[in-house]
Amino acid sequence: MDRPLTHHIQPDKQPLSLKKYEKQGGYQAVQKALRDFDPVDLQNHVKEAGLKGRGGAGFNTGLKWSFVPMGDDAPRPKYLVANADEMEPGTFKDRLLMESNPHLFLEGIILSAYAIGAEKSYIFLRWAYHLSKKNLEKAIAGAYENNYLGENIQGSGFNLDLHIHISAGRYICGEETALLNALEGKRANPRAKPPFPQTSGLWGKPTIVQNVETLANVPGIVNNGINWYKDISNSEEDGGTKLYGVSGKVKNPGLWELPMGTTSREIIEEHAGGMQDGLKLNGWLPGGASTDFMVEEHLDVPMDYGSVMEIGSRLGTGTMIVLDDQTCPVGMIENLEHFFAQESCGWCTPCRDGLPWTEKILHAIEHGEGKMEDLDQLARHSKWLGPGKTYCALAPGAVEPLQSGLKYFREDFERHINEQRCPWS
Repeated sequence: MDRPLTHHIQPDKQPLSLKKYEKQGGYQAVQKALRDFDPVDLQNHVKEAGLKGRGGAGFNTGLKWSFVPMGDDAPRPKYLVANADEMEPGTFKDRLLMESNPHLFLEGIILSAYAIGAEKSYIFLRWAYHLSKKNLEKAIAGAYENNYLGENIQGSGFNLDLHIHISAGRYICGEETALLNALEGKRANPRAKPPFPQTSGLWGKPTIVQNVETLANVPGIVNNGINWYKDISNSEEDGGTKLYGVSGKVKNPGLWELPMGTTSREIIEEHAGGMQDGLKLNGWLPGGASTDFMVEEHLDVPMDYGSVMEIGSRLGTGTMIVLDDQTCPVGMIENLEHFFAQESCGWCTPCRDGLPWTEKILHAIEHGEGKMEDLDQLARHSKWLGPGKTYCALAPGAVEPLQSGLKYFREDFERHINEQRCPWS
């Protein structure tokens, strides 16, 4: 089984019923884990397999779980929260799993909750994902009816209740503590850390927040083992497969489950079919809007966390936004900064005031009103809004396409200023 995330998905994208999912091996991982693993053993098993968070941060999942207090003296209740908000522009991988393979996602939630001793779990779901909600509600009802959720699951003594919470739909909820505030009914602002959610999260109790795709990896690790998970990857550091996506002016935009570490060249040229006729590849954002541009010289870089970081970008969500040679890079970056500026929660000054300022400068350049000194100002903003300068990672992520755009497309910025117009308009 070299496609553990998508091998259950049918050609018509209709999700399997619980009984059909069971016939294809579904929920065997839950039964195996409850029978053969204690929670700490399961944490170590996932850690050694090399599963890293698929939401963008790329932190070792089992290691993250190990920070949760365990034992009889641990605070109760504990919570497992699935981040299904998926507000990163250009990203649509979690939606596929929730719409077409919801039982795999639920199985991952159950296993992960068991690993940390959580009695309650929430799916923090993007408001616009109506079909995901419908299919998840049906899957959850079936899981309760068949004792995969509820009291004394499969006679193990483990209890777990699962609820869907519909998000109000703000990008800031991608930051896990802002998500927890929203789940508590508060304004979605990030919290100071420490304390970290693993020790004091939802309503002050130990909490793990995990991405949908991350959770969907866990059943395969339990069923097939550590060596199997490492072997289906092309990466020495990162285990498993990855849902890679491509949007933009390619011939076949879409989403594919491929070995972790597949190159950008293979993803763009083979799976996405290459650029549309008459267009050339100018660059791409490798993991959604909040990552640094990669360009043609990076086509053979493996798309795993370490390799992409070495060349100055981030794998992020692994969903590429492709820029062609007939689309204005300045206009593209302005559009992205407009999004990030309006999605700032306003909690800290650099993000609240710096992002709109950056957008204003870019708007002037794009509309023929820019000056050469504006480029120096944009470069300063990239530093002022970088890591360690703001309350959370929203602004540092927002300036990644800007700082890399100034690096790789500076001639395009200068041409806008010299010609006092957008050359692509």
